[in-house]
Amino acid sequence: MSEVAMEEISALAAIYSEKDEFELLDMSEKNGITFRIQICVQSHLEDVHLKLTFYLQVSYPECQPDISVISEQLTRTQCFTIKEALLKKAASLLSEPMVHELVVWLQQNFNDIIEHSQKSICKEKESAHSSETLISAGSWTVLLRLDHMRAKEKYIRTIKKWAFELKLSGKLMFMGKLILILLQGDKNSIKEYLMLQKTVKVDVDSSGKKCKEKMMSILYETLIQQGDIICSGFEVKEYTSLAELQTEFEVLGLSKMYQEFVPALFV
Repeated sequence: MSEVAMEEISALAAIYSEKDEFELLDMSEKNGITFRIQICVQSHLEDVHLKLTFYLQVSYPECQPDISVISEQLTRTQCFTIKEALLKKAASLLSEPMVHELVVWLQQNFNDIIEHSQKSICKEKESAHSSETLISAGSWTVLLRLDHMRAKEKYIRTIKKWAFELKLSGKLMFMGKLILILLQGDKNSIKEYLMLQKTVKVDVDSSGKKCKEKMMSILYETLIQQGDIICSGFEVKEYTSLAELQTEFEVLGLSKMYQEFVPALFV
């Protein structure tokens, strides 16, 4: 990590020195730094408690941090709106330490951001009928685990092809030996995906012969509710730490899913 980033972490720990205000989650020369800041902001009606998780890549501050926002008092849509506002602000602060400035900016502009979020929610409700194909009674989120991939490149191409053809969004996630697939979309399409996953020869065995997926497990499935965050398209991502993977789930509003199922996979 750069000397600038290390100095900023020390400064943040001093500024947010009250109990539970600052928590260092992960730090390494290879993976960067992940930490959480808890703040209280004043809204028009009540004080709102926020948990802000920042992931600083090794090249920070030349690149903006990844950020997740959690609050028990706000909806997932509102938390996502705050995150997007912070990322937009961060893009204007590159090359300089920015975390404290981002937190102060959020405290000063919180009400405007929430009002913008409320307007967006109203527009979503007005167009709810037109969006029924995206979020309907048959739309689900499913988390799958694969045991291994020997023919990795071919396997990934096949998964991306199925997701595209079945109009499923989500992520194929790699963290060390852990392989997870997050799928979102019509439940019948997800069922068809699972059938393909189990019946088509998608990998090779230890002798190099084509084989079917026999060790896939379904970790979690849940009905998508109005206001839940929906992945945009389908992407493949590799993570270098559990903290980074956790941040991804938090960004998607799936913290509970992560806490209940992912850490146990490493026990």
